[in-house]
Amino acid sequence: MNIATPIKTLSPGHTTCPHDCPSTCALEVDLTEDGRIGRVRGAADNSYTAGVICAKVARYAERLYHPDRLMVPQRRKGAKGAKGAKGAGLWQEISWDAALDEIANAFVAAEQKHGTEAIWPYFYAGTMGQVQRDSIERLRHAKRYSGFMGTICTNMAWTGYVMGTGMLRGPDPREMARTDCVVIWGTNAVATQVNVMTHAIKARKERGAKIVVIDIYDNPTMKQADMALTLKPGTDAALACAVMHIAFRDGYADRAYMEKYADDPAGLEAHLATRTPEWAAAITGLSVEEIEAFARLVGTTRKTFFRLGYGFTRSRNGAASMHAALSVATVLGSWQYEGGGAFHSNSDIFRLNKSELMGTGYMDPSIRMLDQSQVGRVLTGDAVALRHGGPVTAMLIQNTNPVNVAPEQRLVKQGFLRDDLFVAVHEQFMTETAELADIVLPATMFVEHDDLYRGGGQNHIQLGPKLVEPPETVRTNLFVIEELAKRLGVADYPGFGLSAREHIDHILTASGRIGFDALLNDKWIDCQPDFDEAHYLNGFAHPDGKFHFKPDWAGGPAPNRPPASVGILGPVAQFPAFPDQVDVIELADEQHPFRLATSPARNFLNSTFAETRSSVQKEGRPEVMVSPADALALGIESDDLVRMGNGRGEIRIHARVTDAVKPGVLVAEGLWPNKAHVDGEGINVLTGADPVAPHGGAAFHDNKVWLTKDLA
Repeated sequence: MNIATPIKTLSPGHTTCPHDCPSTCALEVDLTEDGRIGRVRGAADNSYTAGVICAKVARYAERLYHPDRLMVPQRRKGAKGAKGAKGAGLWQEISWDAALDEIANAFVAAEQKHGTEAIWPYFYAGTMGQVQRDSIERLRHAKRYSGFMGTICTNMAWTGYVMGTGMLRGPDPREMARTDCVVIWGTNAVATQVNVMTHAIKARKERGAKIVVIDIYDNPTMKQADMALTLKPGTDAALACAVMHIAFRDGYADRAYMEKYADDPAGLEAHLATRTPEWAAAITGLSVEEIEAFARLVGTTRKTFFRLGYGFTRSRNGAASMHAALSVATVLGSWQYEGGGAFHSNSDIFRLNKSELMGTGYMDPSIRMLDQSQVGRVLTGDAVALRHGGPVTAMLIQNTNPVNVAPEQRLVKQGFLRDDLFVAVHEQFMTETAELADIVLPATMFVEHDDLYRGGGQNHIQLGPKLVEPPETVRTNLFVIEELAKRLGVADYPGFGLSAREHIDHILTASGRIGFDALLNDKWIDCQPDFDEAHYLNGFAHPDGKFHFKPDWAGGPAPNRPPASVGILGPVAQFPAFPDQVDVIELADEQHPFRLATSPARNFLNSTFAETRSSVQKEGRPEVMVSPADALALGIESDDLVRMGNGRGEIRIHARVTDAVKPGVLVAEGLWPNKAHVDGEGINVLTGADPVAPHGGAAFHDNKVWLTKDLA
C-alpha cells in the first residue's frame, strides 16, 4: 500500500488581501515546502482584521490553482466574441515579446491616425495594490493618452461625506467595539465587510450595545440586527431628516455642540420643521413607530457609531443621502464620544506620495478625461462621452472586467465588438472582456508579487510581499507597463525602470514612513489620527472649521472632482440647500412599477470569484427576489423564468419569491457572468450610465423596471 508523504507546512507568510473591499484584511498564508499556498486566514495580531476574514478569501488556493487560469499570452484568431459565435472564440498562443510588440505597434498606429488620445488605458480595482494598480497611470501620462475618471464606485459616497466634514476620515473604526449602539447604514457587512460585524458583535457581547441595520431588503446583516429598518431604495435621506426632526423636537439635539461645530443649526432646524415622521413614513415605507423608535434609540444613546456604507449611495441622489445620514451624528453631537460619530472611509489619513509611481509630474491637464462608467458610450461614439474629441481605437485593460461590470451593457458589448478597436487585456482568467480582446496576457495574483496597500475602511498601511513564485509564463502588471514603455519610447521618464520593491520603498520614504525592509518586519503601520483629530474636536476640515449642514454642491470639496474641462455633472441644481429627500432617482411609474437594486453577493466580489466552483455552488444561479404579493399579482412562482426590462433593454432571469423584499422592490444579488444568464446578457443591461450629480458615478441600485412572467 502506498502512503502519500504529507507536504510539510512552513511558518505562515504575512500579506494583505488585494481585493476591492474597505476591510483590506491582514492575512496569514500557510506556505508549503513545494512552494504553494495552503490555508489563508486573518491575521490575529492586526487590531482591525482581528483574525477574521471572509470565506471566499479563505479559499484562495482554489482560485490560485484553478485549472482555467490564464497561463500564456494569446492572440485572437477569429471574429471577436465568445465561443459559439460564428468564427469566434479561437485563440493562438504567442510569446510575450510578440504580444507586447503587437500591443505597442497597435498603439503607435492608433496615435499616428487619430493622435495620442485615441489610446485609452482602462483599469480599476481588481487589485488595490498601489504599484500593480496605479503604474498604468505613469504610462498614460508619459504618452499623453486619454485620461481616466474612475467613477464607478466611490464618487457619490465620498462627495456626500466630504461635503459635511471637509475630509475623508473619521473616528477609529475599532471604536465600534467600544460603543453602545452601532448603526450599519446601507452596507450588507456580513457579506461585504465582515470585520465591521466583528467589532459590532464584540460591542454587543461586552457592552450590551444595540445593532441597528438600515437597508432595502432582509439580507444577512439585517438578520444580525436588534433593530432592522427596511426602507424603499433611494429614500435614506428622508429617514435621516425625520430622525433629525425628532431630535430637535424631543430635545435629543445637542445645541451647544452644534453652536460650536456646525455652520447653520438654526437654519437646519427651521428647514426640518415639516420633515415629520409621517412625512418620512410615506416616502420610505417605514412605519411612524419604526422611525420614532430609531430616533429615540440614537437620541438617548450618546455613544452611537454610524457606520455608513457605499450601497445606499449608488443612487442618483446618493451624495445627498450620504450627507443627510452623516448629519444625524452632528445634530446629536455623537462625535464627542469614544464609540460615537460617523465613519465611512479613512482614505485621507494615509497621505502616500505616489507622484513618481503615477508620473503626475508630466501629466498634461489639456488631455481629455473619459468616464470609466460611460465606457459603452465612449466606444460607440457618443460625442459628449468623448468630450467632443476623436474616437478611442486602442485600449489596455488591467484589473477590471467592463463587459460584465459596467452599466449599459449592450452599449459596452457593441463598442468592444468594433472591428476598428484594438484591445489588450491583462487578466487572470478569460473574462467576458478578455473574450472580446485582440491580445490576452496572463497576470499574476497577489501572493506572486510585491505590493503596498492602504485600508479605506480601517487605519493601516500594509505590505503585501511576494510569497510564492508565479508560473513561468505569467507576468505582473508592472512588467507589462515597463515593457510597453520601452517599446513606446518613454522608458527613460522618471519612475520607469524600478522594481515593485523599489517603488514601494520610494512611496513610503517620500511619505515620511519607514522603508520596505522595516515594513516587511513590522507588517503594517497604524495611521489612525488621535482622538480629537479623528472626531473633529479641533474643528472640521472646512476652512471655517465647521460641519456643513449647507453643502456647496457645485463648488465644495470632493476627492473625485472632475477637471474643469469636464465640469459639474448631473442635475446639481435640484440638490437641496439642507439635508433633504431629493427625487432625482428613477421613480417607479406606470410602465415601470418596480425599483431594481443589483446588490452584492456574499461569495462574489464584483466579477471576481465568479470563476471558482465553491463560490458558484454557494450562490446557485442568477435570480431576482420578488415579494410574495408581487408574485401573486403577476402569477409568478419561485423558479419561474421572468422578464425584466426598461428603456435600456431586457433580460430573462429566474425568480425567487421571498418576503426578504417588500412589494415594489426587486433585488438581484451578485454580479454573475453574463454567460451565466439564460440569454447570455447580465443584469447591467438594465443599469444606466448617465452621470450622477455632482461629480459622476454609476447608479447601480437605482433602476425602474417592468417585470412579467416569461411565457416563451
